[in-house]
Amino acid sequence: MGMDNDFQPPRGSVGTSKQKFKVRRWVVLILLVMFAGMSLLLMSSGSSSKLEAREVPIEVAAPVISTTLPVPVYEEIKNTVPAGSSITALLGEYFTAQEIYNLNRRSHDIFPFTKICAEHPYRIRTTDGEFSSFTYEIDAEEQLVISCDADQINMERQPIIYDVVTELIQGTIKTSLFNAIAEINESPELAYVLADIFGWDINFILDLRVGDTFQALVQKRFREGHLAGYGKVLAAEFVNQKQTFKAIRFQDGDQKVSFYNEKGENVRKAFLKAPLSFTRISSGFTLNRFHPILKSWKAHPAIDYVAPVGTPIKTVGDGSIYRIGYTKGNGNFIEVRHSNGYATIYLHMKGFARGLKKGTRVSQGQVIGYLGGTGMATGPHLCFRMRHHGAPVNPTKLKAPASKSVSQQHLAAFQALSAPLLVHLNEKRIYTQVAKLDLSQSNPAADQPQ
Repeated sequence: MGMDNDFQPPRGSVGTSKQKFKVRRWVVLILLVMFAGMSLLLMSSGSSSKLEAREVPIEVAAPVISTTLPVPVYEEIKNTVPAGSSITALLGEYFTAQEIYNLNRRSHDIFPFTKICAEHPYRIRTTDGEFSSFTYEIDAEEQLVISCDADQINMERQPIIYDVVTELIQGTIKTSLFNAIAEINESPELAYVLADIFGWDINFILDLRVGDTFQALVQKRFREGHLAGYGKVLAAEFVNQKQTFKAIRFQDGDQKVSFYNEKGENVRKAFLKAPLSFTRISSGFTLNRFHPILKSWKAHPAIDYVAPVGTPIKTVGDGSIYRIGYTKGNGNFIEVRHSNGYATIYLHMKGFARGLKKGTRVSQGQVIGYLGGTGMATGPHLCFRMRHHGAPVNPTKLKAPASKSVSQQHLAAFQALSAPLLVHLNEKRIYTQVAKLDLSQSNPAADQPQ
């Protein structure tokens, strides 16, 4: 008992218990806080998943891809070559100096660039500003074409393509062939063509008369809908002083193309009637003429033709140049030697055609010079002389022999070709004459004086 009463627990044991209780309480609070935090996290994650489940996907349209290709821009430059121009000036915008040098070397075997002439038409085409092609018209028949194919540059000569229409052309002489051609709205070029065809039989300076008629089956050539000149004359007829001359175009085998009459005889003669197509005669062939400069009577075994300065002068026959040069009296002159002892002399020329010298072969109708007034001349004219074995010959009186007729080998082909052409010419000529007759008979006013 006594012992029990004497026992007293230590002071610190009660404090320690209280401290342990406080620690536990804090631990429990921390755990509660942690539990509550975890619960909140779980609730928030659950709600977010529900929100994500409620999201509606947005459809995005696919981009529109255009299948239409861009339209190329084509451009064309059309002009004529300026005087003094060059291939570098024409194409320098599209090619480097080295490329033009290479093109120039290639051109030597096709068409040398040095032969490009002023006033000839050319055309440059581009695609989207890049070079596509260059076309230069060499003459009425051919053109030079430089084209770009991918990375390759091509160069070639090509024939000029025309739309060809054959027409019958008819006219009547009132003053001159030139005026008659103009009255039917045709080009002066056609007058030269007809003069060349009939120039062996008709002197268009001396022989024409009012009322003479002509007709021709002519090919007209068109480019891009516009008349671009005349092609072949298939057949023609000229009635001069009531004498009818006909000409049909035909090639006799390997011979050069020529014109033949309805019998197959060549209309081409050894000499043309005159060395100029259209002009007038100021002095005729005479053995006694008063010289306007020397003021004395002298022989004038020549024909003087007056025409504008620069008019082309043609050799009247095939031959070779025997003399060419200048003298005080003759001025610039050329002497051509022909076959069978004939020679022709052309005096007072302004100048000579290119490339002529002693010994040069010339063909009938070839231009050898240009009319002028050099030497002892009172004004621009051509003094034309002809000699046979050294003796003077009057060119207007000469009956020149004809060239070869159609060969027997090809005569049947000529007749087959010429027959329908001649029928066409005859029918049209008869129709025209009848029409004129009917017009005068049906119109009494036509006979009344104005």
